[in-house]
Amino acid sequence: MRTLLDRPDREAMAQRLLRASAQKSFDPEVDVDWEQPLVDGMFYMPEHRVSLYGTPLWERMSHAQRVDLSRHEIASTASVGIWFELILLQLLARHIYDRPATSDHVRYALVEVGDECRHSVMFSRMIEKLGCPTYGPGRLAHTLGRLLKSFATGPEVFAAFLIAEEILDAFQRELMIDESVQPLVRRISHIHVIEEARHLRYAHDELGRQMAAASPAARTWARWVVARSAWTVSSHLVHPDAYAAVGLDPRAARRMALANPARRESMRWASSKLVRFFAASDLLSGPGLLLWRRSGLIT
Repeated sequence: MRTLLDRPDREAMAQRLLRASAQKSFDPEVDVDWEQPLVDGMFYMPEHRVSLYGTPLWERMSHAQRVDLSRHEIASTASVGIWFELILLQLLARHIYDRPATSDHVRYALVEVGDECRHSVMFSRMIEKLGCPTYGPGRLAHTLGRLLKSFATGPEVFAAFLIAEEILDAFQRELMIDESVQPLVRRISHIHVIEEARHLRYAHDELGRQMAAASPAARTWARWVVARSAWTVSSHLVHPDAYAAVGLDPRAARRMALANPARRESMRWASSKLVRFFAASDLLSGPGLLLWRRSGLIT
């Protein structure tokens, strides 16, 4: 008997995404000019999106120090992006492991795996070009990610993916058209936005199917995992060492950034589309709401 998860429209969605992938995909080794010089004094992300923007600490920083912090913050976000894409690769492989290899749903998942591998290479090369370390999300988040990639099986798989990718996508859509930002970073963001749009569509569609077919217990578990993921991603995009790299006290700077009204407003803005979708999908309720509020993604 055909189940909700195997309806023909699932295949139709995958077919559309496969056609779009064939028409518009990128190779970062070819489509990014890695030899172009970085522009002195130019921000690496919109100035108002830097985590300390508007704080008393920001007012005491020189222009050069502010630009340098934007460099380290974009590198930190990219390294977290690589970490999450590595989790996604394993989740996708497990998602299709028992499904027919000749289905378009599986074929598109394999295409997405290829896209994510190229994205990770692109982010890796950008971090190296910027002269920054691979900060990562921190030890605890890294360990929690290991658990997520190993044991997640239901709606939480695609919901967790959407948390990281929707937030990053919102920031990059603004960044890629901001002429005050380094051309290299704008180009990388443009490539990621175009290809990620297909990934987001795939995840939205699949999450809807997973939630419709999930048991009450599975829904409850998904809500908790998603809330935990939201808090982890929102609070670990900027590693404390990024502040130390520009001469700031990392603990004091991190505390100020997390409490910064401008930063919290940026995070709510970046996650607003995601929050609306999760609310409509019955993923914003229960004990996990406390973590959502702590994350700053909802009020």
